[in-house]
Amino acid sequence: MTVLTRARRLALLAGGLGLVIAVNGCATAEEAGVDEGAGGGTDVTSSEIDCAQFEQFGSDLDGTEVEIYTSIVTPEDQPFIDTFAPFTECTGIAVNYNGSRQFEAQLPVRVQSGNAPDIAFLPQPGLLAQMVSTGQVVAPPQAVADNVDENWSEAWREYGSVDGTFYAAPLGANTKSFVWYSPSAFAEAGYEVPQTWDEMIALTDRMVQDDPDVKPWCAGIGSAEATGWPATDWLEDVVLRESGPEVYDQWIAHEIPFNDPRIVAALDRVGSILRNPAYVNGGFGDVSSIATTTFQDAGVPITQGNCWLHRQASFYQANWPTGTEVGEDGDVFAFPFPTIGSEVGQAVLGGGEFVAAFDDRPEVQALQYYLSTAEWANLKAQASGPGWLSANTGLDVENLASPIDRLAAEQLQDESVTFRFDASDLMPAAVGAAAEWRELTAWIANGQDTRTTLDNIEAAWPR
Repeated sequence: MTVLTRARRLALLAGGLGLVIAVNGCATAEEAGVDEGAGGGTDVTSSEIDCAQFEQFGSDLDGTEVEIYTSIVTPEDQPFIDTFAPFTECTGIAVNYNGSRQFEAQLPVRVQSGNAPDIAFLPQPGLLAQMVSTGQVVAPPQAVADNVDENWSEAWREYGSVDGTFYAAPLGANTKSFVWYSPSAFAEAGYEVPQTWDEMIALTDRMVQDDPDVKPWCAGIGSAEATGWPATDWLEDVVLRESGPEVYDQWIAHEIPFNDPRIVAALDRVGSILRNPAYVNGGFGDVSSIATTTFQDAGVPITQGNCWLHRQASFYQANWPTGTEVGEDGDVFAFPFPTIGSEVGQAVLGGGEFVAAFDDRPEVQALQYYLSTAEWANLKAQASGPGWLSANTGLDVENLASPIDRLAAEQLQDESVTFRFDASDLMPAAVGAAAEWRELTAWIANGQDTRTTLDNIEAAWPR
């Protein structure tokens, strides 16, 4: 299922309902073909949790039921289902987990027809805002808000809020700001992981000098009808680090145009790597080959000695060839996308789900509360395989299944790191899931100049 397929289905639905649904502009772990947190974990169904914490929601909850509606389906659903067993044991509340591949299309239909689920896992803030606009989303109890204040950064709380009112606690998370490399190859060559953009460019130049036949970077933005989305992540990483979170937020809100001089400078900086024939495209061809190389295949040449570096999300861990060891001393690992300006420092792009309720019955509030606790996050981490993490600061990163998940969680828990949601996920679909993909592909494949590229994206912004 590609992103664009989802976008088209939502666009048709939105036209019929008079809604403007913000769709996911970049690939999620599901669309990347990753079994996010599926299997490989421990059995948590008989785990003991603090039952006293649910007394605040009443003593007559036994025999009640709460429906969760979500896009997370088999096999990713089982770790979620397993974490509800201790909750049911404590409260007597049955959890009806309803995962559907038609979630994005059917949720608005259910809400408008008066058949809203009790709880929905919403994959991004834009959909939360649209659901709130229906008037049917219920603000969570104070205990949930208190948990979010204690266990998440202010940025995450804001993404779960609409017009200043808090509605939805964060759930899972993903991060995108990584550069993959081979620790063993680096050690053999005497290379060190760069901390800043300038250090990364100096390292890239050294790689060119050491062996011009091995390009420093390999890249791919191919993704069927969604071709182009990996290039949006490159641009977003640079905008955030170069101009800072305030400009990044203004860009998303269209308070500055898409072709603002700062965005032009950011894309030119990206082009200094992706459009430099001395730097790319290791193992595949020239610059234009980036447009025809799938993002799933793009990093593989690192394991073949044909390139050194590949920028991609934490979920890329599932795309390495069978037998590839992921770890600090393994065949491949990743380092954080370097800083550009000292004013911003380290920053992380990412995404995640949010828990919205359409009913305030005590049993619904009790489950909302449970999902916002560090206790639940740690059980979910233990139940899941590689690919699942949370920005909950109460999560013990040692409970996560893979070293790259642990590194990502450490970034999300670091108060000095600036977190921002993926920009194209928050922009109108006509921009973030259409024009931006198309124009950045032309920028790579056809050598379209930067200004024309950004002018064309700006022209697509709904008036």
